[in-house]
Amino acid sequence: MNLEQLRGFAEIAGTGHFTRAAEHLHLAQPSLSRQIAGLESELGVRLFHRVRGNVALTVAGERLLPIARRMLADAETARSEMAELVGLSRGRIRLGATPTLCTSLVAEVLAEFRARYPGIDVEILERGSRSLLEALAEGAFDLALIVTSVSSGAARAVLEREPILSERLVVVSAAAEPDPFAQGKAVELAELATVPQIAFPENYDLRVAMDAAFGAEGLDPIVAVSGAEMDAALRFAERGLGVAVVPAMVAVDRPTLRSAPLAGADLTRTISIARRSDMAPSHAGAALQALIREIADRLAATEPELVTRV
Repeated sequence: MNLEQLRGFAEIAGTGHFTRAAEHLHLAQPSLSRQIAGLESELGVRLFHRVRGNVALTVAGERLLPIARRMLADAETARSEMAELVGLSRGRIRLGATPTLCTSLVAEVLAEFRARYPGIDVEILERGSRSLLEALAEGAFDLALIVTSVSSGAARAVLEREPILSERLVVVSAAAEPDPFAQGKAVELAELATVPQIAFPENYDLRVAMDAAFGAEGLDPIVAVSGAEMDAALRFAERGLGVAVVPAMVAVDRPTLRSAPLAGADLTRTISIARRSDMAPSHAGAALQALIREIADRLAATEPELVTRV
C-alpha cells in the first residue's frame, strides 16, 4: 500500500467517478484502475461498487476513507516540515474557514500573511463550521476558523479550540430605503420581529441562534425570504426585500447597506482557531496562528463596536 494508491482512492471517493478522478490526478484512467486493483488485492477487500460508470464506496471503502485521508494529511505535513527546514521561505498551509469569515477576517489575515511570507502557498477550504470540524479531524487541512457555538461529538476528542474574538450581530437594511428602525438605537427583538426578514437556511448556526432567541421571547418573526446564503441575503437586503441579521464584520464597507446593532448581550458569536491536538503545528501553521492572534488584537483595539478580544 502506497500514498499514490491512497491518493487515487480518496480522489475517486470524492468525485464518484474513475474518469474525473484520473483527470484531477493527471493520470490515464487505466493507470488509476491498476492502482485501485492493486490496493484492493493487497487489502483483500472490494473498495468500490461499480455501476454504469459511476462508483460508490463499499462498507470497507467507507472504513478506509478517513484513515486514508489522515495518512495523506500526515504525509503532506512531513513534506511541509522538511521544506520548512530552510525557514519560512517556502511551504504550504491549508486553512478552513466559514463563508462569513472568508469575507471579513480571513481576507485581512491572508493579505498580511502573503506580504510577510510570499513563498508560502495558502489553500482555503470554505465550509460551514460543522463540516470544517469533521474535515479537520480527518486531516483535510491544518487550521480552521470556526464559530465555537457549534459542537461536533465526532471531532471533540481530537481537536483543540482557541477562542479569539466575540463578534456582535447587526441588522442590515437597504441604505436607499427609509430606516425601518429608530435611528441611533439598538434594535430590540420585539421590534425586529415586526419587520420582514431575510432568513438563512435552517442549518445555519446564525439562523438557529436567532430562532432560539425569538422563541425564548415568544415572538413569531415575519419572514420575507428563507434559505438565502450570506451573499444572497446581503444582496436581497440591498434591494429592499427585507432586513437581515448578520455578523458585524460582514457589514463593514458596504455603503448600500444601513447597519444597526442588535440589542442583547447574548446575541453574539465567538470565533475560534481550531486544530488537531494530536499533531504539532508546522512552522507555517504556527506563523499563521500567531498572525491571526495579532490581527484579532488589532481589530479589538480599532473596532471595539464590532468585536471584543476573548
